[in-house]
Amino acid sequence: MTTFRRLTVFSFALFFAAAIAHAQSPFDGTWHLNPSQSKLDPKPFTVYLSQGWYHCVSCTPPYDVQADGQVHAVAGQTFDTESVTIVDAHTLSFVDQKGGKTVSEGTVTVSADGKTATIKEKNYPMGGGDPQNSTMNLKRSGVLPAGVHAASGNWVATGFNDTAADLTFTYKSNGDEITMTDPTGDSYTAKFDGSDYPFKGSYGTDAVSLKKIDAHTIEETDKLNGKVVMVSKMTVAASGKTMTIVNHDPQRDVTSTFTATKK
Repeated sequence: MTTFRRLTVFSFALFFAAAIAHAQSPFDGTWHLNPSQSKLDPKPFTVYLSQGWYHCVSCTPPYDVQADGQVHAVAGQTFDTESVTIVDAHTLSFVDQKGGKTVSEGTVTVSADGKTATIKEKNYPMGGGDPQNSTMNLKRSGVLPAGVHAASGNWVATGFNDTAADLTFTYKSNGDEITMTDPTGDSYTAKFDGSDYPFKGSYGTDAVSLKKIDAHTIEETDKLNGKVVMVSKMTVAASGKTMTIVNHDPQRDVTSTFTATKK
């Protein structure tokens, strides 16, 4: 479910590296994100399903779609249509498409006591290839409102896991520019001059700009249709073996921290 996932986490292929002239950058190489070492922002996001309609209150922008299993147009998201199906009193399924092509499909299942939920999602790379499977764990914040589906309410992300390809990314520096690639097809080549450069292969990002803070720290700004969707600060440890990634979503004002290890 792209809706839930985008609200909590974030796309893991948006991180980059610094280029050091005439020397190998400490960012160069292939990195693997470690889900168990992540610190997800505790700010809850809100959704609810009532009287046959699904309402994504915390989406940017918020939207409503009829939960009848049919395809309906959705504006302002990384997908342009969505179908929502009520599987049972504790389960919803979603299919998101863009231009008639499936972007993601997933299921949210709420526990019998209503206090936790699990999202299982299959995401389809823009350029084709194998779908990527992810899992997100949630806990309820507050109480379930009366008269709504069990998936409704305020939810906080507590952990996630993902296909290895979705957690792996590679940087290669060349003079004053850096190239990022990952196994799912995301890529860019950009200079550290603050200008926008094309980001390829992502539904959620189409431009990137880079700023070098120091030899071990870089800031990346990701945009979609000219709007900032993520600001990421990456710092490589002195050992060169680990990278700390701090992601800030300015639209929801949430910040999460991740750790990656050089392979």
